[in-house]
Amino acid sequence: MSNTTPHVRELNLYRQYFDLVAAGTKTIEVRVKYPHLAGLAAGDVIRFRIKGTDETCEVEVRRVTEYPDFGTLLDGEGPSNVNPTATRDEQLASIRAIYPPDKEALGTLAIEIRLLD
Repeated sequence: MSNTTPHVRELNLYRQYFDLVAAGTKTIEVRVKYPHLAGLAAGDVIRFRIKGTDETCEVEVRRVTEYPDFGTLLDGEGPSNVNPTATRDEQLASIRAIYPPDKEALGTLAIEIRLLD
């Protein structure tokens, strides 16, 4: 038995994605490879929060995989794991509306998550 405490990170999510995570149907979170996410690893905990509210849910990171861009990420992970309510093309447009090309150029991360009780 390990006495190590998992690293907890707080990240904001838009309501539509938060609801999918909280329901356990979104199993891949998509992020740009920002420096503050360096070192994110399996076993870490992410506390998602809807910005400006006290609503949170916690997930365990199961895996972090880097991709060169969002299209490659969606193809590698399967769009239904990222957002089961939207097509691949709808998701790509939505993600790129959040992250412009200069951000996407930093690299992208697929974070496999599991909802914690």
